[in-house]
Parts: sequence; structure tokens; C-alpha cells
Amino acid sequence: MNSHSDDGLRARKRAATRSTIERAALSLALEHGYDKVTVDAICEASMVSQRTFFNYFGSKEGVILGSAPPMPTDADVDAFVHAAGGDVLGDLVLLMAAAVADHEPDRDLLRSRRVLIQRTPDLMNREIARMTELQNGLVAMVLARLRASGRADSTDLVEEARMVVTLAGSVMRYCMEQFFSGSAAGSPREVLERALALVRRITDGGEHG
Repeated sequence: MNSHSDDGLRARKRAATRSTIERAALSLALEHGYDKVTVDAICEASMVSQRTFFNYFGSKEGVILGSAPPMPTDADVDAFVHAAGGDVLGDLVLLMAAAVADHEPDRDLLRSRRVLIQRTPDLMNREIARMTELQNGLVAMVLARLRASGRADSTDLVEEARMVVTLAGSVMRYCMEQFFSGSAAGSPREVLERALALVRRITDGGEHG
């Protein structure tokens, strides 16, 4: 019991330290510009050592961009690929959501990060590259599911997989906008489920309206 309590306390301390460093870095970069902020300044503002900073983030770019979106586990990917029939778009969105389910979004932190990335070309390029890598991985997953269902390989099949991933990304972005605006009601999963219901209503020709 004590071991679990100790682990939980350490996890909370790590999360608090991480958040403190991120907030300090983003605040400094928004005020002075990304290029003018040094790791030394971030460490001083967050009252941590350089060793602690690099253990958490590895680089100045790392603290500004934040962690890459977590990928689903191998078991979750396998279950997705071998799901028979069903709603591939809805299943993909829920799979992506499940991967981040343990990470409650911090609206202020996300908003600051987005503003800084949009005003800094180098960060924008790096973020685009990171998102492209993630997108390619998701396309491969959807292709594997389509093939597992007996679909023959073709250019159209690849384009179908890309369209599924593009639509899933749009649903996720819609939900993020809800959080950014502060208009989202309920848990992140509830917001996602409402968004998926809207997509199904549109793709079904309004039959559920």
C-alpha cells in the first residue's frame, strides 16, 4: 500500500515539475521570442537545474513543442486492425482518443503552445513534420485493417485510408477547438462521442437529425 502511495506521490511531483518547466518556457518565449530564450533562463525561471531540465525534455525545442501525441499500444492496434466490419472512422477516433485518455488537456498550456508555434516558422515546420510522421503511421494502421477485411490493394485503397485518417484528424481538431474556446461540456470522451455523432449524422444524410 505504501509502495503504491509513494509511486503516486512521485508521479504527481514529476507532473508538477514538468508543468512548471513548460509554463516557464512558454511564458518566456511568448514574451521574448523563441530564439532569444535560453535553457539557462528557463531553468532559472522554473527553479530547476539544467540536469533536471534535460532529463524531462532533452532540448529547448522539446519543452516548447511538448510530448508527441502518444501512439496506441500494440494490443490496441492489433484489436483495431482485426475488428470485423464496423465503423472504421469512429473506431480510429476512439483509438486515438484512448491513447491520450490519461492526459487531461490543460487549456492554457495548449493555447500558449499553439500561439508560439504559429508565430515561429522553425517550430511550425518541426510540428508539421511530427504530425506527418504520426499521420503516416495511422494510414498504415487503417490500410492494415482494410486489407484484413479482404479488400484488394489498389491506389484507391491507399487514398481511402488517407481519407479516413484525414477525417479522424478533423474530428480530433474539432474537439480540441471546443477545449480551446472553453465551450466543451463534459469529459473529453463525451465531447468526442458528440463529435462522432455529428459526423455520422452528416454521412448518413441527416437520417438521425
